[in-house]
Amino acid sequence: MENTGGKRIPIIGGGPAGLMAAEVLSRNGHAVTVYEAMPTVARKFLLAGKSGLNITHSEDFSRFSTRYGAANDWLRTSLDAFTPDDVRAWATGLGTETFVGSSGRVFPTTMKASPLLRAWVARLREQGVEILTRHRWTGFDGDALLIETPDGTKTIEADAVLLALGGASWPRLGSDAAWLPWLRDRGVEIADFAPANCGFDVAWSEHFRERNAGAPVKSVTASVTGNDALPGEFVISRHGIEGSLVYAHAGTLREHLSETRKAALLLDLMPGRSLERLTNDLSRQDRKASFSNRMRKGAGIDGVKTALLRELSAPDVLNDPQKLAARIKALPIPLVAPRPIAEAISSAGGIRHDAVDDNFMLRRLPGLFVAGEMLDWEAPTGGYLLTACFATGQAAALGMQAWLAQ
Repeated sequence: MENTGGKRIPIIGGGPAGLMAAEVLSRNGHAVTVYEAMPTVARKFLLAGKSGLNITHSEDFSRFSTRYGAANDWLRTSLDAFTPDDVRAWATGLGTETFVGSSGRVFPTTMKASPLLRAWVARLREQGVEILTRHRWTGFDGDALLIETPDGTKTIEADAVLLALGGASWPRLGSDAAWLPWLRDRGVEIADFAPANCGFDVAWSEHFRERNAGAPVKSVTASVTGNDALPGEFVISRHGIEGSLVYAHAGTLREHLSETRKAALLLDLMPGRSLERLTNDLSRQDRKASFSNRMRKGAGIDGVKTALLRELSAPDVLNDPQKLAARIKALPIPLVAPRPIAEAISSAGGIRHDAVDDNFMLRRLPGLFVAGEMLDWEAPTGGYLLTACFATGQAAALGMQAWLAQ
Protein backbone atom coordinates (compact mmCIF):
# COMPACT_ATOMS: atom_id res chain seq x y z
CA MET A 1 0.00 0.00 0.00
CA GLU A 2 1.33 3.44 -0.93
CA ASN A 3 2.34 5.60 2.04
CA THR A 4 0.37 8.82 1.80
CA GLY A 5 2.79 10.92 3.80
CA GLY A 6 2.32 9.73 7.36
CA LYS A 7 -0.64 11.88 8.39
CA ARG A 8 -1.76 12.32 11.99
CA ILE A 9 -5.18 10.68 12.17
CA PRO A 10 -7.61 10.72 15.10
CA ILE A 11 -10.07 7.85 15.47
CA ILE A 12 -13.04 8.51 17.72
CA GLY A 13 -14.23 5.23 19.24
CA GLY A 14 -12.26 2.19 20.36
CA GLY A 15 -14.58 -0.64 19.36
CA PRO A 16 -13.84 -3.31 16.73
CA ALA A 17 -14.40 -0.96 13.75
CA GLY A 18 -12.21 1.80 15.18
CA LEU A 19 -9.42 -0.56 16.22
CA MET A 20 -9.42 -2.28 12.82
CA ALA A 21 -9.11 1.11 11.12
CA ALA A 22 -6.28 2.00 13.50
CA GLU A 23 -4.48 -1.22 12.59
CA VAL A 24 -4.71 -0.57 8.85
CA LEU A 25 -3.73 3.09 9.04
CA SER A 26 -0.82 2.61 11.46
CA ARG A 27 0.49 -0.31 9.42
CA ASN A 28 0.69 2.05 6.47
CA GLY A 29 2.76 4.70 8.18
CA HIS A 30 0.18 7.04 9.75
CA ALA A 31 0.33 8.35 13.31
CA VAL A 32 -2.98 7.20 14.79
CA THR A 33 -4.58 8.23 18.07
CA VAL A 34 -7.69 6.40 19.27
CA TYR A 35 -9.98 8.40 21.56
CA GLU A 36 -12.26 6.20 23.69
CA ALA A 37 -14.87 7.57 26.11
CA MET A 38 -14.89 4.53 28.39
CA PRO A 39 -12.11 3.47 30.81
CA THR A 40 -11.07 0.68 28.44
CA VAL A 41 -11.50 -0.06 24.74
CA ALA A 42 -13.90 -2.58 23.17
CA ARG A 43 -16.12 -3.09 26.22
CA LYS A 44 -19.05 -4.39 24.14
CA PHE A 45 -16.66 -6.78 22.39
CA LEU A 46 -15.53 -8.10 25.78
CA LEU A 47 -19.06 -8.50 27.12
CA ALA A 48 -20.15 -10.34 23.97
CA GLY A 49 -17.26 -12.73 24.51
CA LYS A 50 -18.16 -13.66 28.08
CA SER A 51 -20.32 -16.56 26.96
CA GLY A 52 -18.07 -17.44 24.02
CA LEU A 53 -16.91 -14.93 21.44
CA ASN A 54 -18.74 -15.62 18.16
CA ILE A 55 -16.25 -13.96 15.85
CA THR A 56 -17.68 -14.89 12.44
CA HIS A 57 -19.60 -17.65 10.62
CA SER A 58 -18.40 -20.53 8.46
CA GLU A 59 -21.29 -20.74 5.98
CA ASP A 60 -20.59 -20.33 2.27
CA PHE A 61 -19.67 -16.71 1.58
CA SER A 62 -22.30 -16.37 -1.13
CA ARG A 63 -24.88 -17.00 1.62
CA PHE A 64 -23.01 -15.07 4.31
CA SER A 65 -23.00 -11.89 2.23
CA THR A 66 -26.82 -11.90 1.99
CA ARG A 67 -27.37 -11.62 5.75
CA TYR A 68 -27.45 -7.81 5.80
CA GLY A 69 -30.88 -7.21 4.32
CA ALA A 70 -31.29 -3.89 2.55
CA ALA A 71 -27.57 -3.17 3.04
CA ASN A 72 -26.37 -6.32 1.21
CA ASP A 73 -25.25 -4.53 -1.95
CA TRP A 74 -23.78 -1.59 -0.08
CA LEU A 75 -21.64 -3.74 2.24
CA ARG A 76 -20.62 -6.35 -0.33
CA THR A 77 -17.39 -4.65 -1.46
CA SER A 78 -16.24 -4.25 2.15
CA LEU A 79 -17.08 -7.85 2.97
CA ASP A 80 -15.36 -9.10 -0.19
CA ALA A 81 -12.20 -7.41 1.09
CA PHE A 82 -12.47 -8.86 4.60
CA THR A 83 -14.27 -12.19 4.46
CA PRO A 84 -14.96 -14.64 7.32
CA ASP A 85 -11.81 -16.51 6.26
CA ASP A 86 -9.87 -13.27 6.59
CA VAL A 87 -11.31 -12.78 10.09
CA ARG A 88 -10.08 -16.21 11.11
CA ALA A 89 -6.64 -15.58 9.58
CA TRP A 90 -6.45 -12.24 11.38
CA ALA A 91 -7.25 -13.90 14.73
CA THR A 92 -4.64 -16.59 14.06
CA GLY A 93 -2.11 -13.85 13.40
CA LEU A 94 -2.80 -12.59 16.90
CA GLY A 95 -2.18 -16.03 18.39
CA THR A 96 -5.85 -17.03 18.67
CA GLU A 97 -6.87 -20.20 16.85
CA THR A 98 -10.54 -20.65 15.98
CA PHE A 99 -12.95 -23.55 15.48
CA VAL A 100 -16.34 -24.07 13.88
CA GLY A 101 -19.17 -24.97 16.25
CA SER A 102 -22.05 -27.31 15.45
CA SER A 103 -24.18 -24.34 14.32
CA GLY A 104 -21.52 -23.16 11.87
CA ARG A 105 -20.54 -20.25 14.10
CA VAL A 106 -16.83 -19.61 14.56
CA PHE A 107 -15.29 -19.19 18.02
CA PRO A 108 -11.78 -18.77 19.46
CA THR A 109 -10.54 -22.03 20.93
CA THR A 110 -10.21 -20.20 24.25
CA MET A 111 -13.91 -19.18 23.95
CA LYS A 112 -12.92 -15.80 25.39
CA ALA A 113 -12.52 -12.29 24.00
CA SER A 114 -9.93 -10.98 26.44
CA PRO A 115 -6.81 -12.85 25.15
CA LEU A 116 -7.56 -11.77 21.59
CA LEU A 117 -8.16 -8.17 22.61
CA ARG A 118 -4.98 -8.03 24.70
CA ALA A 119 -2.90 -9.29 21.79
CA TRP A 120 -4.62 -6.85 19.42
CA VAL A 121 -4.02 -3.82 21.63
CA ALA A 122 -0.38 -4.88 22.10
CA ARG A 123 0.10 -5.06 18.33
CA LEU A 124 -1.53 -1.67 17.84
CA ARG A 125 0.82 -0.12 20.40
CA GLU A 126 3.80 -1.77 18.69
CA GLN A 127 2.64 -0.10 15.46
CA GLY A 128 2.66 3.26 17.22
CA VAL A 129 -1.05 3.65 17.89
CA GLU A 130 -1.79 5.87 20.89
CA ILE A 131 -4.92 4.91 22.82
CA LEU A 132 -6.44 7.56 25.07
CA THR A 133 -9.28 6.34 27.29
CA ARG A 134 -11.77 8.57 29.13
CA HIS A 135 -11.62 10.90 26.13
CA ARG A 136 -15.15 11.63 24.92
CA TRP A 137 -16.18 13.49 21.77
CA THR A 138 -18.68 16.23 22.75
CA GLY A 139 -19.37 17.94 19.42
CA PHE A 140 -17.89 20.47 17.01
CA ASP A 141 -16.16 23.80 17.39
CA GLY A 142 -16.29 25.06 13.82
CA ASP A 143 -14.62 22.31 11.82
CA ALA A 144 -12.68 21.02 14.83
CA LEU A 145 -13.78 18.28 17.23
CA LEU A 146 -14.20 18.91 20.95
CA ILE A 147 -12.86 16.17 23.21
CA GLU A 148 -13.63 16.05 26.91
CA THR A 149 -10.62 14.63 28.77
CA PRO A 150 -9.76 14.06 32.45
CA ASP A 151 -7.73 17.29 32.21
CA GLY A 152 -10.43 19.39 30.57
CA THR A 153 -11.71 19.97 27.05
CA LYS A 154 -9.36 20.05 24.09
CA THR A 155 -9.79 20.70 20.38
CA ILE A 156 -8.74 18.33 17.58
CA GLU A 157 -8.06 19.46 14.04
CA ALA A 158 -6.89 17.04 11.37
CA ASP A 159 -6.92 16.46 7.61
CA ALA A 160 -9.04 13.35 8.20
CA VAL A 161 -10.95 11.87 11.15
CA LEU A 162 -12.67 8.52 11.55
CA LEU A 163 -15.79 8.19 13.68
CA ALA A 164 -16.53 4.66 14.95
CA LEU A 165 -18.91 5.34 17.82
CA GLY A 166 -21.32 2.43 17.51
CA GLY A 167 -25.10 2.48 17.42
CA ALA A 168 -27.54 2.82 20.28
CA SER A 169 -27.62 -0.62 21.93
CA TRP A 170 -26.01 -1.33 25.30
CA PRO A 171 -25.42 2.38 26.05
CA ARG A 172 -23.84 1.58 29.41
CA LEU A 173 -20.90 0.15 27.44
CA GLY A 174 -20.43 3.36 25.46
CA SER A 175 -22.74 3.13 22.43
CA ASP A 176 -25.18 5.83 23.50
CA ALA A 177 -25.72 7.58 20.12
CA ALA A 178 -24.92 10.95 21.71
CA TRP A 179 -23.38 11.92 18.35
CA LEU A 180 -26.74 11.92 16.53
CA PRO A 181 -27.65 15.62 16.94
CA TRP A 182 -24.15 16.84 16.12
CA LEU A 183 -24.14 15.15 12.72
CA ARG A 184 -27.77 15.94 11.97
CA ASP A 185 -27.08 19.60 12.66
CA ARG A 186 -24.45 19.39 9.90
CA GLY A 187 -26.99 18.00 7.43
CA VAL A 188 -26.04 14.31 7.63
CA GLU A 189 -29.05 12.08 6.93
CA ILE A 190 -29.54 9.52 9.70
CA ALA A 191 -32.26 6.90 10.08
CA ASP A 192 -33.70 6.71 13.59
CA PHE A 193 -32.25 3.90 15.66
CA ALA A 194 -34.40 0.89 16.57
CA PRO A 195 -33.65 -2.30 18.49
CA ALA A 196 -32.27 -5.22 16.46
CA ASN A 197 -31.49 -8.73 17.67
CA CYS A 198 -33.89 -8.02 20.50
CA GLY A 199 -36.55 -9.73 22.56
CA PHE A 200 -40.24 -8.91 22.35
CA ASP A 201 -42.96 -8.27 24.90
CA VAL A 202 -45.81 -10.76 25.10
CA ALA A 203 -48.95 -10.34 27.23
CA TRP A 204 -48.42 -13.54 29.23
CA SER A 205 -50.90 -14.44 31.93
CA GLU A 206 -49.46 -14.16 35.42
CA HIS A 207 -49.87 -17.92 35.91
CA PHE A 208 -47.85 -18.71 32.76
CA ARG A 209 -45.20 -16.11 33.56
CA GLU A 210 -44.61 -17.35 37.11
CA ARG A 211 -44.32 -20.98 36.06
CA ASN A 212 -42.32 -20.63 32.83
CA ALA A 213 -40.10 -17.52 32.89
CA GLY A 214 -36.56 -18.63 32.07
CA ALA A 215 -37.63 -21.89 30.38
CA PRO A 216 -35.98 -22.70 27.03
CA VAL A 217 -38.16 -23.75 24.11
CA LYS A 218 -36.02 -26.18 22.13
CA SER A 219 -36.19 -28.07 18.84
CA VAL A 220 -38.77 -25.87 17.12
CA THR A 221 -38.94 -23.89 13.91
CA ALA A 222 -40.19 -20.33 13.75
CA SER A 223 -41.34 -18.06 10.95
CA VAL A 224 -43.10 -14.75 10.42
CA THR A 225 -44.26 -14.86 6.80
CA GLY A 226 -44.53 -18.64 6.47
CA ASN A 227 -41.70 -18.71 3.92
CA ASP A 228 -38.89 -17.83 6.33
CA ALA A 229 -38.94 -20.79 8.74
CA LEU A 230 -35.74 -21.37 10.70
CA PRO A 231 -34.89 -24.09 13.24
CA GLY A 232 -33.55 -23.27 16.67
CA GLU A 233 -34.56 -22.38 20.19
CA PHE A 234 -35.55 -19.39 22.31
CA VAL A 235 -36.36 -18.56 25.92
CA ILE A 236 -39.52 -17.51 27.71
CA SER A 237 -38.86 -14.34 29.72
CA ARG A 238 -40.97 -12.50 32.25
CA HIS A 239 -41.60 -9.88 29.59
CA GLY A 240 -42.05 -12.15 26.58
CA ILE A 241 -39.57 -14.05 24.40
CA GLU A 242 -35.87 -13.73 23.61
CA GLY A 243 -32.99 -15.77 22.24
CA SER A 244 -31.30 -16.61 18.95
CA LEU A 245 -34.41 -17.86 17.10
CA VAL A 246 -36.29 -14.68 18.03
CA TYR A 247 -33.33 -12.48 17.06
CA ALA A 248 -33.18 -14.12 13.64
CA HIS A 249 -36.66 -12.76 12.88
CA ALA A 250 -36.40 -9.51 14.86
CA GLY A 251 -36.10 -7.19 11.86
CA THR A 252 -39.24 -8.53 10.16
CA LEU A 253 -41.20 -8.61 13.42
CA ARG A 254 -40.16 -5.03 14.22
CA GLU A 255 -41.28 -3.84 10.78
CA HIS A 256 -44.67 -5.57 11.09
CA LEU A 257 -45.25 -3.99 14.49
CA SER A 258 -44.25 -0.58 13.16
CA GLU A 259 -46.48 -0.79 10.08
CA THR A 260 -49.57 -2.57 11.42
CA ARG A 261 -49.08 -2.75 15.20
CA LYS A 262 -49.53 -6.50 14.85
CA ALA A 263 -46.96 -9.28 14.62
CA ALA A 264 -46.65 -12.91 15.65
CA LEU A 265 -43.89 -15.46 15.74
CA LEU A 266 -45.32 -18.64 14.21
CA LEU A 267 -43.99 -21.83 15.83
CA ASP A 268 -43.90 -25.41 14.69
CA LEU A 269 -43.55 -27.20 18.02
CA MET A 270 -42.92 -30.59 16.38
CA PRO A 271 -41.08 -30.01 13.09
CA GLY A 272 -40.21 -33.70 12.85
CA ARG A 273 -43.83 -34.88 12.68
CA SER A 274 -46.32 -34.26 9.92
CA LEU A 275 -49.74 -32.76 10.51
CA GLU A 276 -51.36 -36.03 9.40
CA ARG A 277 -49.37 -38.13 11.84
CA LEU A 278 -50.04 -35.76 14.74
CA THR A 279 -53.76 -35.79 13.97
CA ASN A 280 -53.85 -39.58 13.92
CA ASP A 281 -51.74 -39.96 17.07
CA LEU A 282 -53.83 -37.44 19.02
CA SER A 283 -57.09 -39.01 17.83
CA ARG A 284 -56.12 -42.31 19.44
CA GLN A 285 -55.70 -40.78 22.90
CA ASP A 286 -58.24 -41.32 25.69
CA ARG A 287 -60.44 -38.20 25.85
CA LYS A 288 -60.72 -38.67 29.62
CA ALA A 289 -56.94 -38.45 30.09
CA SER A 290 -55.42 -35.16 31.21
CA PHE A 291 -54.25 -32.73 28.56
CA SER A 292 -50.64 -33.19 29.69
CA ASN A 293 -50.85 -36.96 29.25
CA ARG A 294 -52.47 -36.64 25.83
CA MET A 295 -49.69 -34.29 24.75
CA ARG A 296 -46.92 -36.49 26.06
CA LYS A 297 -48.26 -39.77 24.67
CA GLY A 298 -49.85 -38.52 21.45
CA ALA A 299 -47.45 -35.77 20.35
CA GLY A 300 -44.25 -36.26 22.35
CA ILE A 301 -44.75 -32.79 23.85
CA ASP A 302 -44.39 -31.80 27.49
CA GLY A 303 -43.17 -29.03 29.76
CA VAL A 304 -43.09 -25.51 28.39
CA LYS A 305 -44.43 -26.53 24.98
CA THR A 306 -47.57 -27.90 26.62
CA ALA A 307 -47.81 -24.72 28.67
CA LEU A 308 -47.57 -22.60 25.51
CA LEU A 309 -50.42 -24.53 23.91
CA ARG A 310 -52.59 -23.98 26.99
CA GLU A 311 -51.69 -20.30 27.16
CA LEU A 312 -52.33 -19.50 23.51
CA SER A 313 -55.22 -21.79 22.53
CA ALA A 314 -58.97 -21.76 23.14
CA PRO A 315 -60.50 -24.75 24.99
CA ASP A 316 -62.27 -26.03 21.87
CA VAL A 317 -58.89 -26.28 20.10
CA LEU A 318 -57.31 -28.22 22.96
CA ASN A 319 -60.11 -30.78 22.91
CA ASP A 320 -60.22 -31.35 19.14
CA PRO A 321 -57.40 -33.62 17.82
CA GLN A 322 -57.50 -32.12 14.33
CA LYS A 323 -57.48 -28.50 15.53
CA LEU A 324 -54.86 -29.28 18.16
CA ALA A 325 -52.54 -30.93 15.62
CA ALA A 326 -52.84 -27.84 13.40
CA ARG A 327 -52.07 -25.66 16.40
CA ILE A 328 -48.95 -27.65 17.24
CA LYS A 329 -47.72 -27.17 13.67
CA ALA A 330 -48.57 -23.45 13.58
CA LEU A 331 -48.77 -21.82 17.00
CA PRO A 332 -48.70 -18.00 16.79
CA ILE A 333 -47.18 -16.05 19.68
CA PRO A 334 -48.73 -12.55 19.41
CA LEU A 335 -46.21 -9.81 20.17
CA VAL A 336 -46.83 -6.44 21.79
CA ALA A 337 -43.59 -4.51 21.20
CA PRO A 338 -39.81 -4.90 20.89
CA ARG A 339 -37.87 -4.71 24.12
CA PRO A 340 -36.08 -1.38 24.73
CA ILE A 341 -33.06 -0.62 22.56
CA ALA A 342 -30.83 -0.47 25.65
CA GLU A 343 -31.39 -4.24 26.03
CA ALA A 344 -30.86 -5.09 22.35
CA ILE A 345 -27.72 -6.84 21.15
CA SER A 346 -27.47 -4.41 18.24
CA SER A 347 -29.40 -1.58 16.63
CA ALA A 348 -30.96 -0.89 13.26
CA GLY A 349 -30.75 2.58 11.73
CA GLY A 350 -27.85 5.00 11.61
CA ILE A 351 -26.12 7.08 8.95
CA ARG A 352 -27.91 6.45 5.65
CA HIS A 353 -26.11 4.92 2.68
CA ASP A 354 -26.63 8.01 0.53
CA ALA A 355 -24.91 10.17 3.14
CA VAL A 356 -21.62 8.29 2.64
CA ASP A 357 -19.46 8.05 -0.47
CA ASP A 358 -17.55 5.00 -1.74
CA ASN A 359 -14.66 5.82 0.63
CA PHE A 360 -16.98 5.84 3.68
CA MET A 361 -16.61 9.61 3.92
CA LEU A 362 -19.59 11.79 4.84
CA ARG A 363 -20.63 13.71 1.73
CA ARG A 364 -21.61 16.75 3.78
CA LEU A 365 -18.38 16.75 5.82
CA PRO A 366 -15.30 16.09 3.67
CA GLY A 367 -12.51 14.52 5.68
CA LEU A 368 -14.88 12.90 8.20
CA PHE A 369 -15.16 9.11 7.75
CA VAL A 370 -17.47 6.64 9.50
CA ALA A 371 -17.51 2.89 10.15
CA GLY A 372 -19.19 0.15 12.13
CA GLU A 373 -22.63 0.29 13.73
CA MET A 374 -22.95 4.04 13.19
CA LEU A 375 -23.99 3.09 9.66
CA ASP A 376 -27.50 2.03 8.63
CA TRP A 377 -27.27 -1.76 8.45
CA GLU A 378 -28.26 -4.68 10.63
CA ALA A 379 -27.61 -8.41 10.70
CA PRO A 380 -28.58 -11.41 12.81
CA THR A 381 -26.35 -12.79 15.51
CA GLY A 382 -23.95 -15.50 14.41
CA GLY A 383 -20.75 -13.55 13.75
CA TYR A 384 -22.26 -11.35 11.03
CA LEU A 385 -22.28 -8.20 13.18
CA LEU A 386 -18.65 -8.42 14.22
CA THR A 387 -17.43 -9.33 10.74
CA ALA A 388 -19.14 -6.28 9.22
CA CYS A 389 -17.65 -4.02 11.90
CA PHE A 390 -14.17 -5.32 11.04
CA ALA A 391 -14.87 -5.03 7.31
CA THR A 392 -16.21 -1.46 7.40
CA GLY A 393 -13.38 -0.40 9.70
CA GLN A 394 -10.86 -1.63 7.15
CA ALA A 395 -12.83 -0.14 4.25
CA ALA A 396 -13.06 3.28 5.90
CA ALA A 397 -9.31 3.24 6.63
CA LEU A 398 -8.47 2.37 3.03
CA GLY A 399 -10.98 4.94 1.80
CA MET A 400 -9.33 7.58 3.96
CA GLN A 401 -5.92 6.70 2.55
CA ALA A 402 -7.25 6.98 -0.98
CA TRP A 403 -8.80 10.37 -0.23
CA LEU A 404 -5.64 11.68 1.45
CA ALA A 405 -3.54 10.56 -1.51
CA GLN A 406 -5.59 12.60 -3.99
